Amino acid sequence: MQLPELIEKTVAGLGYDLVDFERAERGLLRVYIDFLPADAEEKGPITVEDCATVSHQLSHVLTVENVPYERLEISSPGLDRPLRKLSDFERFAGLEAIVKLRMALPGTANRKSYQGILQAPEGDQLGIEFESKDGPAVLNFTLADMDKARLVPQVDFRSRKA
Repeated sequence: MQLPELIEKTVAGLGYDLVDFERAERGLLRVYIDFLPADAEEKGPITVEDCATVSHQLSHVLTVENVPYERLEISSPGLDRPLRKLSDFERFAGLEAIVKLRMALPGTANRKSYQGILQAPEGDQLGIEFESKDGPAVLNFTLADMDKARLVPQVDFRSRKA
């Protein structure tokens, strides 16, 4: 079994969603987890205990499967969460994001980076509404067109009590 499938299966078996993972220098394996979309609203943000649970289980699985690593790091995806799967775009439709394309699409004047509001996917077509020099516009693209996408952090400091 390949490493991505092994991590995905382990994380999903514990009731979490694998957001992303990366191998870094000196044998670091970093895994980003979130709650499944159905559970995210009621459970809130990922906690240290959630990370510890996944770390404990994943370290055993990696040892049994003889996957070489020096350190294992489990984390929440953060406020600027990456968007990688179609389900991410469904879950976060209506929120602000930055989308960077692999190559400029026809009719986009060689533009590859867009910031705007995610549209709900229609089939495999994704969309982002953004401000162009001519006013509001919508860019339609697919996951294959996309290099990377991230949510724009929304922080409201006004709700703090003095």
